[in-house]
Amino acid sequence: MYSIFRNLALILISAKFFALLARKCRAPQVVGEIIAGLVIGPCLLNLVQPSDSIAIFAEIGVVLLMFTTGLGTNLQELMRAGPIATLIACVGVAVPLAGGTLLYSLFYGFSALGSPEFYRALFIGTIMTATSVSITVATLQELGKLKSFLGTTIVSAAVIDDVIGIVVLTCVLGASGGADTSLVDVLMDTVLFFIAAIVIGLIIHKAMLWLDRRNPHTQRITIVSLAFCFAMAYIAEQYFGIADITGAYIAGIVLCSLEDAPYIERRVDISGYMLFSPVFFVSIGLKTDISGLTPTILLFSVCFVVVALITKIIGCGLAAKVCRFSWPDSLKVGVGMMTRGEVALIVAQKGLGVGVVDPVYFTAVILLIVVSSIVTPLALKGLFSKG
Repeated sequence: MYSIFRNLALILISAKFFALLARKCRAPQVVGEIIAGLVIGPCLLNLVQPSDSIAIFAEIGVVLLMFTTGLGTNLQELMRAGPIATLIACVGVAVPLAGGTLLYSLFYGFSALGSPEFYRALFIGTIMTATSVSITVATLQELGKLKSFLGTTIVSAAVIDDVIGIVVLTCVLGASGGADTSLVDVLMDTVLFFIAAIVIGLIIHKAMLWLDRRNPHTQRITIVSLAFCFAMAYIAEQYFGIADITGAYIAGIVLCSLEDAPYIERRVDISGYMLFSPVFFVSIGLKTDISGLTPTILLFSVCFVVVALITKIIGCGLAAKVCRFSWPDSLKVGVGMMTRGEVALIVAQKGLGVGVVDPVYFTAVILLIVVSSIVTPLALKGLFSKG
């Protein structure tokens, strides 16, 4: 029992060390935390093994991560984004989804619709749908383009992209959960969940507005918000068969317009950043099985990265062109949307949990995050410098 404290100590120290090392190398810190899991886990030193206790901490970490993502959403900008950002996001999800599914099928054979192997292929495409806008935002801010119409369009489309990606994840997870589950049932459960979420959200939002006015900047508002987050995660998973991260994300969206939303986000982020999030990312490294790497899987990983980047550029770029952007601006939109990050890891982790993703394919996801995080800023700077 007490070995969990030893494991947590090793996880936190190694996660911080490798995260700082990654930042020195101008790579995302989450990549360093995943590498920490590879180093201290069964792949190399075998100091820490995956366990139920670590899995629980990791699950709390991913729920908090999605909750703070929802809290950080600017609902007004999301509503104002309009048809342009929505179209870019929809096509930016559909094209990578199709590209990833086709890539897996080309490597491992085409399977019958609804078969387990078909859902494996579909899940590879689902991993490709997520966009991580944080690096793009930092680059646009540095270039002085963040507040421009082009910059606002990219950021808004990325936010909507995440929402659509979570809906796709929910449907794929539900449909791949068992042989007796039909896609119609999954879609019905998804619709019912969102209806329930709207009703519950309106009630909780009004209650939280009252609590926020009476007790601004107090611990109780953070505690009640966390309780709502965990309750929504439980309701989503238990009663609708929807991923718990979807419930947590919706809880964040419900509370994001509160006056104290930034305060709640900071307080929750402390717990996540200090303990739960590092455990989540390190646990990915612990579960990654590099012993199963073969030349075929390495080739697949390289193709996975290429397809993931190109499909975002093509999908989002063409959608921007349809919305009457110029060709150079359409290319900027496509490039700005191709970065991947934490959400791609969360999707892959969920796929691992239901058995539709093998641990060895985390290599491809990690490679995608590293490459896209390096290529996107360089490409954007080059495109904007040309005018």
